Amino acid sequence: MRPGTILLVEDNGQDEKLTLRALAKVNLANRVQVARDGQQALDQLADPAQELPLVVLLDLGLPRVGGLEVLARLREQPRTRLLPVVILTSSDEERDRLQSYASGANSFIQKPVEFTQFVEAVAKLGAYWALLNEPLPREEPKP
Repeated sequence: MRPGTILLVEDNGQDEKLTLRALAKVNLANRVQVARDGQQALDQLADPAQELPLVVLLDLGLPRVGGLEVLARLREQPRTRLLPVVILTSSDEERDRLQSYASGANSFIQKPVEFTQFVEAVAKLGAYWALLNEPLPREEPKP
C-alpha cells in the first residue's frame, strides 16, 4: 500500500459516510481527510506544513466556496496545480462536466443514486487513485 492521504471534500454527511464506507470496503489503508466546505479544503491544501494528498475527491455543491471555484483556485497555485482532482458529484448537468474538465479536473464521476452502485463506484475510484495511479513526484523537477 502506498502511503498518502485522500482528501474528501463533501458537505453531505450521508454521502461522506457512504464514501468512507466504500473506501474501507476495498481495504485502502490510506487515511482519508474530510473537508466539509470549499474554504476548509483550500485552507488545508494551502498549508505548506501539510503533505499534499494523493487525490482530492471534490463535490461541486459546497458551502462557502463552490467546487468549481475550489478547482480553479487549485489550478492557479504552483503547489496544487498538478494535484489530481476527481469531481464526485450528484450533478448530471453537462455544463458542470464541461466546466470541470475545462478547469482542470482529472475525472468527473456522477454519484450513483442507488446505494450498491455508489459504493462500487467509489471503491473502484479509490482503488485506482490510491493503488494504480502513479502519483506526482514529491518535488517538481526544476526547469
